[in-house]
Amino acid sequence: MNRLTTLGWMSITLIAVVGVLGLFVLPADALQGEVSRLLYVHVPIAWVMMLAFFVVFLMSILYLVQRRLKWDLLAASAAEVGLVGAILTLVLGTLWGRPTWGVWWAWDPRITTTALLVPIYAGYLVVRSMSEDPDQRARWAAVIGLIAFVQVPIVYLSVFWWRSLHQPPSSPQSMWGVYGLMLMLGFVAYAGAFAYLWLRRYRLAATELELELSGPEEG
Repeated sequence: MNRLTTLGWMSITLIAVVGVLGLFVLPADALQGEVSRLLYVHVPIAWVMMLAFFVVFLMSILYLVQRRLKWDLLAASAAEVGLVGAILTLVLGTLWGRPTWGVWWAWDPRITTTALLVPIYAGYLVVRSMSEDPDQRARWAAVIGLIAFVQVPIVYLSVFWWRSLHQPPSSPQSMWGVYGLMLMLGFVAYAGAFAYLWLRRYRLAATELELELSGPEEG
C-alpha cells in the first residue's frame, strides 16, 4: 500500500470517527439542539475549502515565478476539489440555517460571499478549457487564481465587516473544550481527504497533459 492510499484510508477512518462522535457520543448543544451536530462537518469543510483556494493561490504564484506546468496542474486540481468543498459548504449551511433561522436561504453577507466563490472558481476552470496551448492556459489560469483568492479573506471577514445573521467564525477558542477538539479533529480528517483527492487529481491531470503533449497516435 503506497503512502497516498494510506492517507486516503486514514482520512476515511478519521471522518467516520468524527461522524460517530458527533452524532452519537457528544451531547447536543444546549441552545441549538440536534442541528448543532452539523457543525462538526460544516465548519471543517468550510476551512478545507479555504485551504484549497489558498493552494490555488500559492501554486499560481509558483507557476508565474518558475513557469513549470507542474504548478499549474496542482493549482487546477486544488480548484476542482475546492469548488466541490464550496458547494458542500453551502448545502450544509442551508441545512443548518433552516431550523436555526427559519429559512433555507438568507442573503446574509457570509452566505452571499461564500456563494460567489462558486461562479468565480467555476469560471477559473472554464477559462482553462478556452485554450489548447498548455502554457497559455496556465498563464491565464495563474492570473485568475491570484485575483480570485481576494474573495476568500472577504468571506472570512464578512461577519466582522457587515451586520450578519451568521455567528462569528467557529473555532476551538470559541467552543467549549471537547467541542473545539472535535472541530480540530474534523479539520484534520477533511484536510487529509482534500490532500488525497488533490494529489489523485494531480496525477490524473499529469497523465492527461502527457497525452495532450504527445499528440494523436499515428494509425
